Amino acid sequence: MTVKQLRAFLAVAQTLSFTQACERLHLSQPALSLAIKGLEESLGGKLLIRSTRHVRLTPEGESLLPLAKHLLAQWENTEERLRERFTLQLGRLSVAAMPSFACGLLPEALASFRQRHPKINVTVHDVINEDVMAMVRARQVEVGILFAPEGLGSLTFTPLFEDHFVAVVPPESPLGRRPLDWQRLLQEDMITLQRPSRVRRLLEDGLARQGFELSIAFESHQLSTVGSMVARGLGVSAVPSMCIPQMHALGARCVALTGGLIECQVGMLTHQELSIAAQALRTVLIDTAAPLFEARWQSPSTGFAGK
Repeated sequence: MTVKQLRAFLAVAQTLSFTQACERLHLSQPALSLAIKGLEESLGGKLLIRSTRHVRLTPEGESLLPLAKHLLAQWENTEERLRERFTLQLGRLSVAAMPSFACGLLPEALASFRQRHPKINVTVHDVINEDVMAMVRARQVEVGILFAPEGLGSLTFTPLFEDHFVAVVPPESPLGRRPLDWQRLLQEDMITLQRPSRVRRLLEDGLARQGFELSIAFESHQLSTVGSMVARGLGVSAVPSMCIPQMHALGARCVALTGGLIECQVGMLTHQELSIAAQALRTVLIDTAAPLFEARWQSPSTGFAGK
């Protein structure tokens, strides 16, 4: 049975008049009769008894009436919810972002998104860069924010901005008084992320292009641990400038690096097909991420300044 047939039956059952039912549904008598006939044939028996003057329900029609009301109410509720989703009046969205972005630029971007679409609920997963890609690939989230990955497969990467590496030194170290070059930084004990971290590979590849080899004293799985070890004076590190607030919060100090610039692209990872809510967030991130990044940190040639 179809929604059209159920609506026809309900109109006749409630009015007990084909004429009134036609007026309610804006249908002709033949079209209404055809819909009722099709419903009865699909179910296998009579639902209405119609004479020249009266219409009444059969026992089977009586039993169908409350079910028809319930089914049509459910259908109309579903239609309304889908309309709300398509017009961004209702929806839920899950995002995965590396912690440096999740606690830095993402809240400001989400504030802009919330102003535009206050009815969309957003869940944020702050996970390491590699887990962002895994969650997007497994469709656990629709949007992932990470450093440009290798081997996209069927996924789509949309660049947001170019970041660059800065030095991380202990808070009282004389190294923090002025910009450093790579050669001087690498003379200290280096603390980095473990492989196969994307940040670690970006750092190693960038140094290799400049003829440097990365010698490591300590390594960790989390950037927060790296920052804490630097803050305690165990060595120095180099991280993307997006991580400056995180490093400062842990007690370490960040300074600009001169010489060869090691860049890393930050962007969004998605599947090709996106919900309306995910498309809206994608638009907001494209509009806001780069200006927010540039406003918070100056260009590498002039140093940087955390707000």
